[in-house]
Amino acid sequence: MLKGLDPLLSPELLFTLRAMGHGDEIAIVDGNYPGVEHARRLIRLDGHRLIPVLNAVLSVLPIDDFVPEAIFRSTVKAERDRLDPVHEEMIDCCARHEPHRQVVPLLGQDFYGRVRAAHAVIQTSEPRLYANIILRKGVIYPKEAGAQAADVDPFVY
Repeated sequence: MLKGLDPLLSPELLFTLRAMGHGDEIAIVDGNYPGVEHARRLIRLDGHRLIPVLNAVLSVLPIDDFVPEAIFRSTVKAERDRLDPVHEEMIDCCARHEPHRQVVPLLGQDFYGRVRAAHAVIQTSEPRLYANIILRKGVIYPKEAGAQAADVDPFVY
C-alpha cells in the first residue's frame, strides 16, 4: 500500500497505467465481458465492481484533451442513447474527475473493436450488463506556463 493511492491500484495496474503513452487506451469491463479473448494485456481485479475501479483509475490517469472524444461507454444492444443505472454512475464518476469531457456511447462492434486495439483491459467482477468503459490517456502538463523544456524538471508535476 502507498500513501495517497487508492488500494485498488494494484502494482500490475499502476505499472500498466504508467507504461501507457499519450493516446493509448485502456478498457474497464464487467465480469461478463470476453476479456481473455479481447485483451492484448489483461489485468484482473476480481471481487471489485466497475465504479470503484473507474474512480481509482481516474484518480491518477490524465484524459486526452488533444481529441474531441476520449471516454467511451458500451451501449445496451443497439440502443445508443439508453442509459442504464450503471451508465449514469459511470458518467457521474467521469464528471467528477473530468468535468469538461463527455462519455460517448459506442455500439457493440465499434466498442469491441476499440477494446481489442486498447493497450490493456481491466476485468472487474461487475455483475451488471453493458458496464464497460474505455479511457484514452492524455498528458500531464508542466506546472509553469511558458517554461522552456530545458527549464522543466521532469520529476516535478
